[in-house]
Amino acid sequence: MDGNLQSNDLSGVVEADRAHVWHHLSQHAGYMAEGDARTDPKIIVEGKGINVWDQHGRKHIDAVSGGVWTVNVGYGRESIADAVRDQLVKMNFFGGTVGSIPAAQFSERLIAKMPGMTRVYYANSGSEANEKGFKMVRQIAHKRYGGKKHKILYRDRDYHGTTIACLSGGGQEERNAQYGPYTPGFVKVPHCLEYRAMDQGLGDLSGEAYGIAAANAIEDVILREGPDTVGALCLEPVTAGGGVIVPPEGYWPRVQEICKKYDILLHIDEVVCGMGRTGTWFGYQHYGIQPDIVTMAKGVASGYAAISCCVTTEAVFDMFKDDTSDHLNYFRDISTFGGCTAGPAAALENMRILEDENLLDNTTAMGTYMLEQLEELKGKHACIGDVRGKGLFLGAELVADRETRAPLPEKLVAQVTGHCMSKDAVIIGMTNRSVPGFNNTLCFSPALIATKDDIDAILASVDGALTAVMG
Repeated sequence: MDGNLQSNDLSGVVEADRAHVWHHLSQHAGYMAEGDARTDPKIIVEGKGINVWDQHGRKHIDAVSGGVWTVNVGYGRESIADAVRDQLVKMNFFGGTVGSIPAAQFSERLIAKMPGMTRVYYANSGSEANEKGFKMVRQIAHKRYGGKKHKILYRDRDYHGTTIACLSGGGQEERNAQYGPYTPGFVKVPHCLEYRAMDQGLGDLSGEAYGIAAANAIEDVILREGPDTVGALCLEPVTAGGGVIVPPEGYWPRVQEICKKYDILLHIDEVVCGMGRTGTWFGYQHYGIQPDIVTMAKGVASGYAAISCCVTTEAVFDMFKDDTSDHLNYFRDISTFGGCTAGPAAALENMRILEDENLLDNTTAMGTYMLEQLEELKGKHACIGDVRGKGLFLGAELVADRETRAPLPEKLVAQVTGHCMSKDAVIIGMTNRSVPGFNNTLCFSPALIATKDDIDAILASVDGALTAVMG
């Protein structure tokens, strides 16, 4: 670890954390227990490349890019920190009713990567970006359809954020539990996980036939609800926290066809997949489709500053151009920290790194290698039922029985990730308290700078953990 911090130097930090910080997605009872039952919160002190160090000076391999699929270009990028520092000294913030130099420059660079898209609305988190998209759909419904075409469809297992509206449009029941009542007008459509086709009554279908059937299930919901009531369909290009689900062949073209048929806006949530994670700038670009709304966050600045974007076509933007005397004729929304210049300044340098270091090519090559190695592990461990992924965004679904495909219990999956952490200091992810009965997928999303040696170390740890836990 760079510097000379020793564990006793940070004892005060640990105690301050224990007393005052409310950690995300965490039960704190162990931190507050007495005697041997008491545990310390983990403090991540430093990062470099694909590695991080904790308060004890222990080095970890981070296979989840900051725990939540964010640090795409790796830790310790001085050029991004310098770009942010220089911009903040010159002009740190002004509300988004006016422009800034880095916001204008990044929007131009971003749109150049997204043919067919033209407008960038800045915010500060993925949840907020998706809220903007939802609000656009709702306001369009009022301006053009008398409020009727307001429903927003979302997919089982997809996740779109943590606000009440985003949870209302989220397909992970355990994430949503205990936060109702929810916002009306959000309607669920079926997932597209081919490995679980049998659970949908489509077990005799596979490949393109399954993909088209899964897409047609969306049309069934539209017809049931009434096409004149449905304003948008919001989907992840690759389902992330719901199990790293790559849509099968035939799915996306049919989805696009359905949306056009019923005049439904296609909203693609790229919060996880955006900025190279799958080997293209955006996940939807693998499939030859043209969305109307694209949202992004995490990898946009690789966690060096808070930023999110809700990007639209000019056709969507034009629906808000109105020279009438109606005082409610514009998109009446604001994001306070969408006006902070640190985000687009960091995003500009983040994009330069992705380009200059050819990280999309590396992502494709290393993702292919990692998927091959996961397939080899599948041949060795009967508890691996399915492996899947795009680029450096991969999953391994664990099962108790390959024949029945019965999911491995969540507690055993957690033992696998826990073994990787405790024995090898390798941080991997898993579906966690999201989909009832199906929190059984190991998740991998190392930084896009990952090498074969990094991947070998990650999967060697998984190999050992599966052996230790499952025998």
